[in-house]
Amino acid sequence: MLRIGILGDIGAGKSYVAKNFGYPIFNADHEVAKLYESDIEIFNKLKKKLPKFIHSFPIDKKEITNAILTNKKNLDIIIKIIHLEIRKKLSIFLKENRKEKIIILDIPLLLENKINNKKDILIFVDSKKTQILKRLKKRKNFNEIIFKKFKNIQLPVSYKKKKSQFIIRNDFTKKNVINRIKSILKKLQR
Repeated sequence: MLRIGILGDIGAGKSYVAKNFGYPIFNADHEVAKLYESDIEIFNKLKKKLPKFIHSFPIDKKEITNAILTNKKNLDIIIKIIHLEIRKKLSIFLKENRKEKIIILDIPLLLENKINNKKDILIFVDSKKTQILKRLKKRKNFNEIIFKKFKNIQLPVSYKKKKSQFIIRNDFTKKNVINRIKSILKKLQR
C-alpha cells in the first residue's frame, strides 16, 4: 500500500486535492467532527478536563472555540484527548484499506504529530495567501484568533514544502488540480 500524505497551509485546499485522487481518504477533520457529534466518552473526557467550557452533548464547536480562546493550555488539553482517538481511527482505517493500492492521508498535523512513515509520499498543496484568506473568511465559523493559534502549533509551511516529494499548485480550478494529480500518479506508478 502506498500512503500519500497531503500537506499545506490552513485553507490551501488539502481536502479538495485529497478528494480528487479517487482513492480512500482518511480525513482527520471529518473524524474530529464525528467525535464531537457522537462520542460520549470524548465528551466525558473533555467535560472532566474543561468543566467551565464543555456543557452539552453533542459537543458544540462554540464551546471548543470558547475554551481555546480563553486559555492556550485548553488547546493542548483538547489536542491530547482528541489525537489519541484519531490515531485509533487511523489504525482502523489502515486495516480496513490494507488491500488498497493507494490511500490518502488528509491529516492537518501529519508531520507535527509524527503520524507519517518514512516511506510516505508527501504532497504539498501550494496556494496564494490572498486566495487562502479569501476562502477562509467565507467559512461559516471562521475565527481569526483560532486560525492564528492553530498556525502557531504547525510546522512552518517552508519546512513542509521542503519535505514534500511533489507540489500541487492549487489555483482552485479543478482541471489544473486533476492534471497535476494524474501527472504525480503516473510518476508513482513507474
